[in-house]
Amino acid sequence: MGFAEKFIASLSSRNLRDDAVHHDLDVIAAAALAGDMGALLCRVKYADGTISRLFEGNAGNLAQLLRAWTQAVTHKGRARCWVKANTAWDAQAANTLYRRVAEASLAHWLDSKCKACHGTGVVASATAGAPLVCKGCQGSGEAPITCSGGFELERIKDMVSELEAIFQSHGARAMRRLGH
Repeated sequence: MGFAEKFIASLSSRNLRDDAVHHDLDVIAAAALAGDMGALLCRVKYADGTISRLFEGNAGNLAQLLRAWTQAVTHKGRARCWVKANTAWDAQAANTLYRRVAEASLAHWLDSKCKACHGTGVVASATAGAPLVCKGCQGSGEAPITCSGGFELERIKDMVSELEAIFQSHGARAMRRLGH
């Protein structure tokens, strides 16, 4: 069982005792203690959106994550010289690009399921009833990223990969804290 599955299971636990049988609190603590943006990514993606637990929702976590991610994307964009900002207009256009890439990449990472097939990759046929490959995602179950152009699309894909790497690194550190 991976870190994300253990974290989700601990959120739905009715008992946070820590004994030979119960280790749910350990997973939540490891997630918090592993540090960096990964803890916030984990909370926003898996804890705040839990429908059955309305008291856990915290829109402040999403706002905090968006601010931190926008700042990180801006830093990465400047370091990688995505655009030259020689004039005030160029700087304003660059900041708009960084913000758009940050918002789109975070939104896609948080929920990348295809809306047409609900992430299954298939849709029911209207005539024969046999499942057909979803045209929206070409059977992958993942929604395509929509944006204005190829340059922006490549930057969004790059930042989605960065988010996944942050999350995977966080999960690995948390699992080491658990001793697994």
